[in-house]
Amino acid sequence: MTSQQLSDAELAGQPAAYWTGVAYEALIAYTRAQQAEKGYTQPQFWLLRNLSENDISPDGEGMTLPELQAAMASYIRPEDDLAGETEVLLGRGWLVRDAEDRLWLTKEGEQARVDLARNAPAIRATLHQGIADADYVTTLKVLQRLIRNAGGTVA
Repeated sequence: MTSQQLSDAELAGQPAAYWTGVAYEALIAYTRAQQAEKGYTQPQFWLLRNLSENDISPDGEGMTLPELQAAMASYIRPEDDLAGETEVLLGRGWLVRDAEDRLWLTKEGEQARVDLARNAPAIRATLHQGIADADYVTTLKVLQRLIRNAGGTVA
């Protein structure tokens, strides 16, 4: 399907599930390619974020790999290998593992999280190029309504 050849009336009849799926795959692929160019993966960044008391972690306490997988269940992709990504971060000294198999963010890991987060505005700027904030907000509101209409929950 290509929207280039469709009128507004034809676009109005297009299946949202198809277009949201295409958008999801394109956005994830772009984001991950940009992160790879900077030397890290999206799952590595998520691991750092979930272990940082300055980000997602409510208390900065260490977590086991199964706990991290559960915490990331809503956004981790099937091909993501958290165990392998954890080993990379352990090797970089950004994480340490204690005797109970809990992973902890190191000082270097926290600094890496802060440094890697600085890449997000440029990624967002490219993806949002040519899209007014008002149009973006409208799009998200429409998507939220579609989710609710389908019986889903909007967090």
